[in-house]
Amino acid sequence: MSEPSAVSKERWRQRWQRLRLYIRRAAPFVSGVLAALTALLLYHILFPDPPPLTTREVNNTITEALASATPPPSFSAQVYQAIRPSLVFIETEVERKNGETDNGLGSGVVINEQGDILTSLHVVADASDIKLIFADGTESTGQIIATQPENDIAVLSANPPPGVLVPAILGNPRAMRVGDEAYAVGHPLGLYGSMSAGVISGFDRSFTPPNSKQKLQGLIQIDAAVNPGNSGGPLLNRQGHVIGIVAALVNPTEQDVFIGIGFAVPINVAAAAAGSPPY
Repeated sequence: MSEPSAVSKERWRQRWQRLRLYIRRAAPFVSGVLAALTALLLYHILFPDPPPLTTREVNNTITEALASATPPPSFSAQVYQAIRPSLVFIETEVERKNGETDNGLGSGVVINEQGDILTSLHVVADASDIKLIFADGTESTGQIIATQPENDIAVLSANPPPGVLVPAILGNPRAMRVGDEAYAVGHPLGLYGSMSAGVISGFDRSFTPPNSKQKLQGLIQIDAAVNPGNSGGPLLNRQGHVIGIVAALVNPTEQDVFIGIGFAVPINVAAAAAGSPPY
């Protein structure tokens, strides 16, 4: 009986040694887990979770975010920014036979790197003095270097030209359709850099300006507001490209106010006066 008892004791001793070895090996892992749990518990005690947002707070946050968001610029705003550096304000003096002097206003647009300026011929036709004011404030004397009487178009040069010339981008009026957006930019009634928006109302219109025997043909009809002082200014498409030169407004009365019908000379016709190839 003593020998089996000794064997049993030896087995228990070996098992106990293996258990102690296992516990010794597992101790670092258990210690690490306990340390992590302790640290996590302390973090939650020191930095408790914020209270959940109420529905009202969520709605207020969304409202504030929407109110502070900056919307993208409209097409009309982009059109104006594109054409503004190319605009020219035109002031004229006309000497009458009685010795008196009349003053006139009009608009123009720089169309090439040489500084050629397109405008309406009737704006400068009888002028004894032409003053040009560019977008950067530069003032110059204007000279007529070419005319296109059949289309009421004149080409001006500036003396001296401004230090920086920004020619407008010329578009293709043949690509336009009735109903497309149209923007007229100029200086109506002397209000510098005014913009009006509308649509193209028709093509290939004819019109004989008051006090003139010259019938203008092939015109673009628009409903964007134009008034005295807009003449010679650019008509633009949605991309900010010049598709015409504003020529006239139609009014069945004798008043120089806009009633919804304006005309522009297609730019592919008008630019030919400055030597641009037809397109």
